Amino acid sequence: MSSRFVFIALTTVFQTNYFTMKKCLFIALVLLISVGVHAQQATNPTPPVQPVTPQASFSQPSALTVGSKAPDFNGIDYQGKKLSLKALLKKNNTIVLFFYRGQWCPYCNKYIKQIQDNLSRLTGKGAIVIGVTPEAGLAINTTISKTGATFPIISDKGYKIMKAYKVDYVVSADDLALMHKYHIDMDANNGNMDHILPIPATYVINKKEKIIYAHFDVDYRKRANIDDIINLLSFSTGN
Repeated sequence: MSSRFVFIALTTVFQTNYFTMKKCLFIALVLLISVGVHAQQATNPTPPVQPVTPQASFSQPSALTVGSKAPDFNGIDYQGKKLSLKALLKKNNTIVLFFYRGQWCPYCNKYIKQIQDNLSRLTGKGAIVIGVTPEAGLAINTTISKTGATFPIISDKGYKIMKAYKVDYVVSADDLALMHKYHIDMDANNGNMDHILPIPATYVINKKEKIIYAHFDVDYRKRANIDDIINLLSFSTGN
């Protein structure tokens, strides 16, 4: 056997092993990347999607505007205390009135916690905070437990306040199915099968029963800025 033939044979074996090894390394690298991606997804799972906006098939709520007269309201808070717009404005310079969906909504809980954390700043400006919700009493207790809220919260049975402030809407069948998927039982939470929720709006009302601040957004993730409200209260003269 000639030396040239041996050289060619060895070279062929080397090249074959080299490309086989290279292919194996490439496959191993792909597998490692795939395992890493799946591990990251397991560590940071995609958060549940919640209904964002009222469906077009239902009537769309519309915001009350700054400068308009605030609708009168009457209600009973979770402690059984009767509250009304006129009575509250006799004792306070302004009312910070906000609407929230329920204890099952993390964005509502976050916002309520923000309000509670800044409550002394708000009351220090002569304001009283009132929360309004379609939740029944037991669910309100859960909201309070989650957020530490100490201000009055009204269970708006019959949706009179929500309707007066034009924030009520009917949840679509698609959104109800999505809520059920994530074990959100709105019927149990609200104590009825009406499937009505509010747009999470916030209004500031002055002594003359005028709206001097309005935040209304059908995207439930967007809430009023507490610092903006406090700054407004600092400069408000009641006009």
